Order: sequence, then structure tokens, then C-alpha cells
Amino acid sequence: MPRITKAPEERRLEIIETSERLFRRLGFVNVSVDQIIREIGVAKGTFYYYFKSKEEILGAIVDRALGQLVEEVKSVAREPSLSALAKMELLLRGSQVGDDSNRELADMMHLPGNRELHELSNIQTVLRLSPLFAEMVEQGNREGSFACDRPLETVQFLLTGAHFLLDGGLFAFSPEEQRTRRITAQRIIELGLGATPGSFDFMNTTKGRIEP
Repeated sequence: MPRITKAPEERRLEIIETSERLFRRLGFVNVSVDQIIREIGVAKGTFYYYFKSKEEILGAIVDRALGQLVEEVKSVAREPSLSALAKMELLLRGSQVGDDSNRELADMMHLPGNRELHELSNIQTVLRLSPLFAEMVEQGNREGSFACDRPLETVQFLLTGAHFLLDGGLFAFSPEEQRTRRITAQRIIELGLGATPGSFDFMNTTKGRIEP
């Protein structure tokens, strides 16, 4: 049976989506290039025309998932009608940004065998989001709501700490332990940005009530 010829972008997307499906089911370390090409029904040469390695596909999966998240944050960061603190509240209330596809990727990253995907995603999230958050901090400096000497470096430390320590399941914290660490994270953010104590209470608000 002859192979179906597809447009380059369509074939590349097929490889990415098939790989992601296999990584999700079996774990990144347990999936080989041979498994991917068998699943799609293409020659190994076709695979290597688009990707040099399995790790390169990993980068493409993360890049695609983070793309929408970056655009969401950018649309808020560049909104001229909002103050810096209002922008932070929109993005950090409940610490949830992104759509179902990003949450599905997060679920996949927590599967055994997907440590590489998890680490790469965290690194790219910090690198791609930190300049946008730094812009908001600089705006807050001008507005007087923040007093932060090194916005980019400070944001990178805060994002890295949040991604690592507050990562769901990584430390196997109980719900109560997660709650207290979120409260501590809020205080660290306020100190790091030179914000008024309590100005980031929205991070730990549940149905209008500030968590004690």
C-alpha cells in the first residue's frame, strides 16, 4: 500500500501529535523513534527530515503548549488601561493561566518517565514568561506600587522557585502544606518586588475570603 503524501507542515504536526500521544501513554524515556514511525507509517528518513532526535520533538511539544500561554500573558502585560498590580492580579489570582491543553501537558509531565519533558517545560516557561512579568514590574516601579532594582532577575528567581517548590506532586505536599507554602510564596513575592504587604492577597483568595 503506497504511503500517503502530505504537505510538510501537516506531516511535521502529525509527528508531533503522534509523539505526544505516545509520550503521554508510555512516558518519554520508554518511546523510541521506531515506535513513532511505526505508529505514523512513515520511513525513518522522513522522521529525520523533520526532527534530528526524539529530544527535538520534546522541544516542539513544549513550544507549542507554551505558545498560547505566552500570548495570554503578553496580552495582559501590554494592556495600556491596566495598572501593574491589576495585571498581576489577572495573571496570578489562583496561579492559573492557560487553557485545557496546558493543563493536559502538565498532567503528562507528572507521569513517571517524563522528567525530561517536565524540566524542559519549566525552563522554557521561566525564560519566555520572565521578560513579560519584568515589564509589569518596571511599570509598577514607575507607578510606585513596586520598588524592585532588578526586575528581570527577580522575576526569574520567583518563577523558578514557584515552579519547583509549588509543582503539583513533586514534593508530595499535603493540601495543607501546599496552602501554607502558597501563603509564604505570596509574602516572598511582595518582599522581592518591594510591594506593600498584603497587596498580593489575591493569590490566596477563595470565594472572596483571604486565606489566613
